[in-house]
Amino acid sequence: QAQLVESGGVVVLAGGSLRLSCAASGRSFSSYNMGWFRQTPGQHREFVAAISWSARSTRYGDSVNGRFTISRDNAKITVYLQMNNLKPDDTATYYCAAGRGLSVGVVTELYDYWGQGTQVTVSS
Repeated sequence: QAQLVESGGVVVLAGGSLRLSCAASGRSFSSYNMGWFRQTPGQHREFVAAISWSARSTRYGDSVNGRFTISRDNAKITVYLQMNNLKPDDTATYYCAAGRGLSVGVVTELYDYWGQGTQVTVSS
């Protein structure tokens, strides 16, 4: 059974750093592109970052570019999101996703598997 499990979400002060993890199992996820999205109540799920299966290609949302870094360890089948200089606007539930598109996708429709999410709260 395919499963993505996020962890690392906590309450952090503005300006601080945090690393989220996404552990994948049940599929050959080392051959999947992986992404992070975030969502706040009443809003659409927003693209944050994505990485190709080989880790040779990454993409970032405009609001996090330069502050967040996505990486993956295919031996551990785990994807990470390093978040630096956090802002209150980064407060959201963060979701990990996996997809097999030909390119690294920025829209939810390109992802087939989703985790349950982890809450990140940035206080000012």
